[in-house]
Amino acid sequence: MNTPNKLTMLRIILIPFFVVFLLGNFSTWSKWMALAIFVIASLTDMLDGYLARRDNLVTNFGKFMDPLADKLLVCSAMICLVDMSRIPSWIVIIIIGREFVISGFRLIASDNGVVIAANYWGKCKTVCQMFMIIILIANLGGGFVIVEQILIYASLILTVISLITYLWQNRSILSMQE
Repeated sequence: MNTPNKLTMLRIILIPFFVVFLLGNFSTWSKWMALAIFVIASLTDMLDGYLARRDNLVTNFGKFMDPLADKLLVCSAMICLVDMSRIPSWIVIIIIGREFVISGFRLIASDNGVVIAANYWGKCKTVCQMFMIIILIANLGGGFVIVEQILIYASLILTVISLITYLWQNRSILSMQE
């Protein structure tokens, strides 16, 4: 297993620890431990992609597991944040619904021998969601409440835009199923 794939697996392994610290409320430092784990896991996402491209270590395992690890991390965080009343559940349902639609769409494409890369809007959505999650976990209060709301709705808008763009750019995949 190459280094990028090991980083992807590390991200998956970190998820239960992140959830336990975020929801565990062991002490005042629990949320900070959860935040640190989330940031480390998020950074492994950037690093594994960079290393895979730089060193030509792109594998089928990585193509499948990297986006899955990202979805598991982000969805786990948002579900926890719903439980903590930090983000409305309807927004999380739309965001997770988009992930299911895109995953299903990628499976259809894969069955037809087509690999669909993430687009610009999808990458923007992911970065916005990561910042949103970090700010929501930190829960700094004061003026950050406005920043939280901006990031929540920016993530929602980017989720919808990225879904529409993704489906439009790859609409030929749907015609393969007829």
